[in-house]
Amino acid sequence: MSITATTPRRSAAPTSGAGRRRGVVAAVAVAAVVASVVISLSFGSRPVAAGQVALGISTWLRGETPTDIGALAVQSRIPRTVLAVVAGAALALSGALMQAITRNPLADPGILGVNTGAALAVVIGIAFLGVSSAFGYLGLALVGAFVTAFFVYFVGSIGPGGTTPIKLALAGAATTAALSSLVAAILLPRQAVMDEFRYWQVGNVARADWHTMALVVPVLIVATSVALLVAAALNALALGDEVAVGLGVHVGRIRIVSAVAGVTLCAAVTAVAGPIGFVGLMVPHAVRLVVSGPDLRWLLPLSALGGAVLLTLADTLGRVIGSPGEVEAGIITAFLGAPVLIAIARRTRMKAL
Repeated sequence: MSITATTPRRSAAPTSGAGRRRGVVAAVAVAAVVASVVISLSFGSRPVAAGQVALGISTWLRGETPTDIGALAVQSRIPRTVLAVVAGAALALSGALMQAITRNPLADPGILGVNTGAALAVVIGIAFLGVSSAFGYLGLALVGAFVTAFFVYFVGSIGPGGTTPIKLALAGAATTAALSSLVAAILLPRQAVMDEFRYWQVGNVARADWHTMALVVPVLIVATSVALLVAAALNALALGDEVAVGLGVHVGRIRIVSAVAGVTLCAAVTAVAGPIGFVGLMVPHAVRLVVSGPDLRWLLPLSALGGAVLLTLADTLGRVIGSPGEVEAGIITAFLGAPVLIAIARRTRMKAL
């Protein structure tokens, strides 16, 4: 059963100039990911020199523990840096998919409540079911995310006009507020473990560990592969359902497959990093401005690279400004994303309620 479609004729291959531009943007994005990784390893509560960064990485690759305190600090930052890169890429890719599926410029796992639903399911599992394994977290996050996504879409489609961007955004915001209140209600009476649960309220990459990532990364790879495979079909879908059907696209099937991939990306990240919002909103819009086009064959991978850069730098900034503690990455992305959301809402022509 194929999930791809022939690229529409009117979406002809980009001109050589546009292709070169996109190639340059891709190269710059890859370089930005590398630079953000180096910055993440270099800065925190203790700044580290370039030589110590190199020493820390080399000793880590050899499986050794360095005696230099700077190199030791670098080694301690490697897992959270890797998680920030992976999580940021997945969240941005999830947001780009949701925007394409719903044709909603405000779609984002955070705004639609998907990651809050995943976090609530995990908190319930920890508090009442005794779940403590990474596999259990992942399973609960997937269930919570899919139930929330279905609920928000159902509520957003009620009433005249069917599903509209503003109705989806309002349904998601209301659902997020309600689910966040439930999370708080579960956490507040449990002061003894508040630090443990605080991780699930805002979202952070500080608790990264290789065992958990080894479980989650394969799920992210499969979901990412599916997302890239349906990119051409989603391009056809953007032309309208009737045109897409005429081009041989199974509209309902593509929407379901894409939605499953997007929600899975968000849920898997939430299972290891908690609910981190606005990455999926900001990055795809920024990429569209840079590459000057909606072609999802470019938008999806470039969004993944941009998300990796954004979350890695947000985590680094949180460590620097919060020293000797830290400000959670989810707070930094929310602080950056709120004005972006307002700007998008002001510039986008919405349908009436």
